[in-house]
Amino acid sequence: MIRQFELVERVHSYDPEADEDMLNRAYVYGLQKHGSQLRASGDPYFSHPVEVAGILAEMRLDTSSIVTGLLHDTLEDTDATRDELARLFGEEIAKLVDGVTKLSRLEVQSETTKEAENLRKLVLAMSSDIRVLLVKLADRLHNMRTLHHIKDPARRRRIARETMDLYAPLASRIGMERVKRELEELAFAELNPDGRASVQARLGYLREKGEQIIPQVEAELSETLKDGGLTAQVSGREKTPYSIWRKMQQKNVSFEQLADIMAFRIIVSDVTECYQALGLLHGRYQVLPQRFKDYISVPKPNGYRSLHTGVIGPHGQRIEIQIRTAEMQEQSERGVAAHWIYKQGGPSTDAPQYAWLRSLIDILDKAPDAAEFLEHTKLEMFQDQVFCFTPKGNLISLPRGATPIDFAYAVHSQVGDTCVGAKINGRMLPLRTQLQNGDQIEIVTSKAQTPSPTWERFVVTGKAKAAIRRFVRVRQREQYLQLGRSLLDKTFHEEGYEVTDKGLDGVKANFKQASVDDLIANVGAGLIGSREVLTAVYPGLKQPRKPGGADVVPISRARSKAGRARENAAKQDHSHGQIAITGLIPGMAVHFARCCHPLPGDRIVGIITTGKGVTIHTIDCATLESFSESPERWIDVGWDAVGEGAAAYTGRLKITVANQPGSLSSLSTVIARHEGNISNLRIVNRSMDFFDMVIDVEVSDVKHLADITAALRATPAINAVERARN
Repeated sequence: MIRQFELVERVHSYDPEADEDMLNRAYVYGLQKHGSQLRASGDPYFSHPVEVAGILAEMRLDTSSIVTGLLHDTLEDTDATRDELARLFGEEIAKLVDGVTKLSRLEVQSETTKEAENLRKLVLAMSSDIRVLLVKLADRLHNMRTLHHIKDPARRRRIARETMDLYAPLASRIGMERVKRELEELAFAELNPDGRASVQARLGYLREKGEQIIPQVEAELSETLKDGGLTAQVSGREKTPYSIWRKMQQKNVSFEQLADIMAFRIIVSDVTECYQALGLLHGRYQVLPQRFKDYISVPKPNGYRSLHTGVIGPHGQRIEIQIRTAEMQEQSERGVAAHWIYKQGGPSTDAPQYAWLRSLIDILDKAPDAAEFLEHTKLEMFQDQVFCFTPKGNLISLPRGATPIDFAYAVHSQVGDTCVGAKINGRMLPLRTQLQNGDQIEIVTSKAQTPSPTWERFVVTGKAKAAIRRFVRVRQREQYLQLGRSLLDKTFHEEGYEVTDKGLDGVKANFKQASVDDLIANVGAGLIGSREVLTAVYPGLKQPRKPGGADVVPISRARSKAGRARENAAKQDHSHGQIAITGLIPGMAVHFARCCHPLPGDRIVGIITTGKGVTIHTIDCATLESFSESPERWIDVGWDAVGEGAAAYTGRLKITVANQPGSLSSLSTVIARHEGNISNLRIVNRSMDFFDMVIDVEVSDVKHLADITAALRATPAINAVERARN
């Protein structure tokens, strides 16, 4: 365990103005509070906070960070209070200690929830002061160094997995590559000891085979640069076992096929010499294709800068070379800690390199619970990057596989919400197009646009997914409220009553609902029957129930009720009992059945679907027979103002086309001329003379589809056209 005077000397070695009195008081206070507590290893518990403080001193952090390291477990594991810390050490220290407290006192349901809640708290804390994350990383690093003392294998694996999934990527995000590498190696040793041993064995064989290879390559690279007039510091090393293993998995190659098991670093005096050194090496050695990366011109989001290249170097070895200045090297190893001068206020988290942190705050605001926040956060942090540009030349970094929608949300949430199209390098391309390095993106917006639920299928960033899900959640609830109110109005009206909020408020507890709106929304979602609510408000109407909760109705009577539902739908009389579905967004509270593809103008009926609201069928849909014994699920629905609005509906046609040149062209031309849009086409049968195909056409209503059908029938190349059913 580091002794008190040793810790003070370490801090004074890089910060002569450090507050020695506060460091001494914090050391003594922590020692007294932890008292006789022991760790799993049998060592005094206070040895852990002291080692954490020592790691922070190696990072050359300020006095407040070191003191926080000494005290970071006092709120959780001792009788210390936040007020006491604020009184003895100041509000700044109390705030930092509270930010890194491990929160084991939270009553949570599972380890996953605990992990998510801890991350949620951590993001909130480090958004105002990044030192919270630095102390947390030091805490996790020491815990991983002593992980082998924990006897429970399942607990060791859980801690290692959390380290690999959360803390190593967080260290990478703030540029602390040294900490990231050690966390990954320690976690890898626990999670996959056999894989690590295999890589180490192969590395050992290479060392025996070419014991002097690294010094020889260093010497030849130095000579090459010296001949070109450059004085540089050259150093070589093997890649870490986890780094090698990960590349083997990602590229699906063997150990022998890897090009960069050995990496060499060249340190020069300035940026000009970086490019000069690159030219000398490329002029001397054969360059490996697609291995050059310029992180000086386009730095990584965490501020990392360097030139990377791969060559077939001395002795025919395939090697990776990194070229940078001493300042870049310092930034690479220590990341944010390399330039975080706390006594001068430090850089703001509004700086560009903290855009990822602001994205996490946006996700935190939009995610409904900790588990979803954890999911989106992993999406945000754990993928390779592509770098794209706005029309003004601003750089936006995104995960690989990102689309223009992801780009729009990265620019601003409002830009994402109103995105209608995107120009990629000057060309309009689909919103699902995957972006490439160097693409210039111009987002086209419209105030009338709202996020589409289908976007979630192809976006990859956590920020975009969280924003889309939030919109769908809010809009879906609005739709469920509207539909639920209509269902209750209809059911109460049939019995001669009017539904009131006062009446619903009196029975909401019966259904375990917190509010009247919750009750109405659950009726709209099909989770609570409107008849059940009616009989709760007016118990005298209560009827015998099946064990499952549905009314007991003889089958013959059920069939007759289903028949009456068909008749009511056929009348389309817009009476009080009919529920208008126009204005309800398809895919939320209302779903159009794929078996019959109903269109405005069709006679329709609704079937209540548990958890999904209402599914709309045409009145002659054969699928309705399967619901004949569930009359309580049938509702009378209508379009209400047929043809109004700009909504597009899908009509399905079955077409027989002559197998001759130009047939498909004639078909698409006729549909386009009548302002239809083909959304899907599938050939279901082929013969020498004819093709049978099913085509989905976007139309405004049934009349629009009928006009297209008539025009197709008049086309010589088309043998038969009919509306596809079931």
